[in-house]
Amino acid sequence: MQPFVTVIVPVRNEEKFLGATLKPLLLQEYPTDRYEILVIDGQSEDDTAGVVSRLQPEFPQLKLLDNSCRLSSAARNIGIEHGRGDYVVVVDGHCELRSLTYLTDLVAAFERTKADCLGRPQPLEVQRATPIQRAIALARASRLGHNPGSHIYSDRGGYVKPQSVAVAYRSSVFARIGMFDERFDACEDVEFNHRLDAAGLTCYFVPELAVHYRPRDTLTGLAWQMQRYGRGRTRLLFKHPETLTAPSMVPALFLVGLATSFAFGLVLPLFAMIFCMVALMYSAAVAGTACWLAGRGRAAELAPLFPAVFLAIHVGAGWGVLAEFGGTVSRRLVRRMVPFARLMRPA
Repeated sequence: MQPFVTVIVPVRNEEKFLGATLKPLLLQEYPTDRYEILVIDGQSEDDTAGVVSRLQPEFPQLKLLDNSCRLSSAARNIGIEHGRGDYVVVVDGHCELRSLTYLTDLVAAFERTKADCLGRPQPLEVQRATPIQRAIALARASRLGHNPGSHIYSDRGGYVKPQSVAVAYRSSVFARIGMFDERFDACEDVEFNHRLDAAGLTCYFVPELAVHYRPRDTLTGLAWQMQRYGRGRTRLLFKHPETLTAPSMVPALFLVGLATSFAFGLVLPLFAMIFCMVALMYSAAVAGTACWLAGRGRAAELAPLFPAVFLAIHVGAGWGVLAEFGGTVSRRLVRRMVPFARLMRPA
């Protein structure tokens, strides 16, 4: 008998794309009585639930569950708690699957490698992308926008560190290291996978399990997404200080340096010069990368979009780091001051 697979699909306001994500999952060349698709809806304000409900009569393996917390971390935990799978895989509601043997390949990889979890490529490449989506995809795959050496862009299988790529797990993993931390609304997967790695569990990277994520279709949407990532990374740092990396802090340091030099530059010429130098260096780096990306992607028409895209990435990520850092430090100071305040009260 084939192993049972639970597919967890966390969603919120995904009416526009959810049907396209579910279709290949529902038509998998895997016994329908040996897998389930649990769509965990974070109280969507659009017709996300309706998309699922209309498909359920034809596909009994499809189930809809409510996520009153609305957080992605909570959605994952709800799916794990209700799932019956020997293996659990997470597929977000705004990505493309291009294989009808996805679950067959997943099970085969688990059984072949004996790994505790599996990783997969997750490039920002979708069909019929708009110009802004294409620009965002190219920018995020560059060193200035992310990290082109990340495994999410790889096509080579093998054992890897799970932090940024693990998405499928043996059910026994959750009994061993616990569930996703519901204090996280971003980077909850990185935090969970960090604990998984610390426990000495193994991850195998499987190129055949690739999914293609949809880039945001507006600059404000991109900035908001990066702000969430910045907050998540900072929260991860406070919980696991050993996860500190220079690249994750650069956008925040850039914003602080720019704001500080501008403020002091209003009264001190030296700082005004520093501000101008930093701004010019940043502009040159963005312009150079924009030209290189436009040429590599054979898309000269995208070149004017790249500066705004990079600015949204860096300002969003930097602001997220600063906002989370400031909020966390403030809360900790308040908690420490409360006992002293109580002691100072008159009897």
